[in-house]
Amino acid sequence: MTLRGRLTAAFLVVVLGPVLLGALFVASTLAAVDRSRSTERLAVAASTVRTSVDALCQQLRATADAVALTADPAVAAAQLVGRGLAAAVLITDVAGQVTYLSPGAPSTQWQNCAGATEGSNPGSTGPVRALAAQVDLHDRAGTRLGTVTAAQLVDPAFVARLAAVTGVAVTLLDSGASAARVTHTTESRDVRDAVLAAAVGVRGEQVTETNEGRYVRRLGPSDAQPLPLVLSVPSERPPGLHATLLGVVVLAGLLAVLAAWRLARVTTRPLAELAGAVDRVAQGDLTARVPVRSRDELGRLAAAFNRMTRETGSYVAALTSNRDQLRGHLAVLGDTLASTHDLQRILRVILRSAIGATGARAGAVLLVETGGVLVAQCTEGLDGRWPAEEADGSQTLRVPVGVGVVGEVAATGEPQRGRTEPTEAQTGEPRCRTYVAVPFAAPAGGATATLGGPSGSVDEAGAAAALGVLALYDRLGADEFDDDDLATLRTFAGHAAVAVDNVRVHEEAQRLSLTDPLTGLWNYRYLRESIRREVERASRFGRMLSVLALDLDRFKDVNDTYGHAAGDTVLAEFARRVRGEIREVDLAFRQGGEEFVLLLPETDARGAAIVAERLGAAVRDTPIAVEAYAGPVLVTVSVGIAVFPDNGSTGREVLEAADDALYAAKAAGRDTYRVAEVRSDLPTREIPVLACAVSPPDGLPRAGQPAQASREPGGPARSDPAVGVPESSAAHARPEPAGDGPDSATGAARAGPDAARPGPGGGASSGPHPPRQSRGR
Repeated sequence: MTLRGRLTAAFLVVVLGPVLLGALFVASTLAAVDRSRSTERLAVAASTVRTSVDALCQQLRATADAVALTADPAVAAAQLVGRGLAAAVLITDVAGQVTYLSPGAPSTQWQNCAGATEGSNPGSTGPVRALAAQVDLHDRAGTRLGTVTAAQLVDPAFVARLAAVTGVAVTLLDSGASAARVTHTTESRDVRDAVLAAAVGVRGEQVTETNEGRYVRRLGPSDAQPLPLVLSVPSERPPGLHATLLGVVVLAGLLAVLAAWRLARVTTRPLAELAGAVDRVAQGDLTARVPVRSRDELGRLAAAFNRMTRETGSYVAALTSNRDQLRGHLAVLGDTLASTHDLQRILRVILRSAIGATGARAGAVLLVETGGVLVAQCTEGLDGRWPAEEADGSQTLRVPVGVGVVGEVAATGEPQRGRTEPTEAQTGEPRCRTYVAVPFAAPAGGATATLGGPSGSVDEAGAAAALGVLALYDRLGADEFDDDDLATLRTFAGHAAVAVDNVRVHEEAQRLSLTDPLTGLWNYRYLRESIRREVERASRFGRMLSVLALDLDRFKDVNDTYGHAAGDTVLAEFARRVRGEIREVDLAFRQGGEEFVLLLPETDARGAAIVAERLGAAVRDTPIAVEAYAGPVLVTVSVGIAVFPDNGSTGREVLEAADDALYAAKAAGRDTYRVAEVRSDLPTREIPVLACAVSPPDGLPRAGQPAQASREPGGPARSDPAVGVPESSAAHARPEPAGDGPDSATGAARAGPDAARPGPGGGASSGPHPPRQSRGR
């Protein structure tokens, strides 16, 4: 084989080897990551299913216990079934004969929460029709009279609810061991057979993958989860991954062949003259020189070879080591920047890479925070370097801008390196012998600079202020940091600036996607997500959730009379007043136009009425000043109130009820509020009330202890409205100002039905709260 052929083959091996290894590594890594994430999702889904089924079993046991403890079990069973606590109740005597069975009860194959099957012979198979819990029935003497079994339907809707809660596809199998017989499933028809075939070979908590790219796991039956279920999630691997990698490898091979042929052809010509000199250099003689006989390419090659041999002797060892080390650090840094928005992780990788590339013993990355103070975000090797009086282990590096080495670097924007003397006074920085500090600012035209804040400010000289400082201390070998270290550190500082800028832009984009730009409140997109989440939380913990629908009265007249700019001013001021009248835990949204929505967690109708009164007074009593107009703009607001679960069982139903109540408030003359009527079709439960309890004077539903009746001398009994008001109402209530003047009476009549207006006062903000949300307005 000729020299040209050998060079070509060697070049192809060097180039194509890493390409092939890289393709295999990418493919295997993506497959491993995809399987790991899918396994975690299935594990979380399995835990959620166990929790949901356990909660249902506890409810059924409580229902069966309630029936067993009553004097007339049949009547109690009918009442509990009517309230939706169970789909059916079965009462049997000691001989196993049925003494009572709820009308419309599901057929046999009731799967007991304890693992046994009701209504069938042991070992029988068949579709599970219901999930049941069984307790013994005793008389007053403790004699066992039989059993009480409460059951809940296991139907497609039940399986669909499990799939919605877990976020994975759920399949309910027959009670037998065969995985080929399906009772109910949420799997699509095109993948159902493959999922069931894969589930046959799954044992325990193992996860298997189908040919269609879905991960499958069996769940139950077991003591904690009696239903035989199959869970599956789709693979998240990009489609056509292997074809893409193969195309990349083929393209790289073609380019490598072309480059190798060209390189070998050009290189072999001067090698004959350079062979002797190269042999001497290979033997360690770096004094070898090649005569320069021309000024063409061969002459320049010879001159370059001579320069190389002169400089290689002193740098060959250091360059080889530093090059490999720096490449490794830059590769890790590039992967981190491309794969995460975790600022702490990115800065930590940058700091460690900079320390490894320069040979420093310690370092820190500091960012400028509000107030002109540099605060360390991550540090390495600073233990034991604090002054003796501060070496308590809890020291955080905080340096004012303009003070000390890093403070001066941040203030001037100029890097510094040098040596410190032991006699020099400490400025809150760690002790060191040598140091190098480089500032980093937002990239030119970066979004951080345009958004304002510390990174977007401009100093007197016109240069962009620094985002932070990258500082290293005590180079290995006790030598000072040189210009090469400074140049290397500038590179890492540039990466840090890009990372900080990207993370802040990402956070700002996330915030803007969920907020209304005019009012700074949450937008309709976040309303849909929040009302679903709050309804689920209220339902889970048995709490109330009040929804207020607000609409500015005759807002079109404001736009037509004063212009849309004035209308925008009115909307922004109204949003500010709304935030000032609600709690920190409450959420405020702009639904669209002049329509707004408030979510008040753990608040009943009484508390919501107090908030509505307060909002109406805040808008009505103080006109809104609009620039460029002679007088202020008078506006009022109408409010519709709905409460979960009194007015709906879902977020959509409660919001629609609040809208209906808003229309009622509009029809009642505006500038008032109305409470939605309680729906009669919703499931209710009886709550014991004390015999001495007195209904509240306003007639609104109220949570908490009943009001205490009191009697004034010579007068009728009355109820103290402060007693029995729930915590949520008390949180929204304000002290009523003394006096019974005509203004207060008139205001009480205008505010709403049978409600007294609360007095003036400040409230907590809600929705997008300052300072985070105020930055976007």
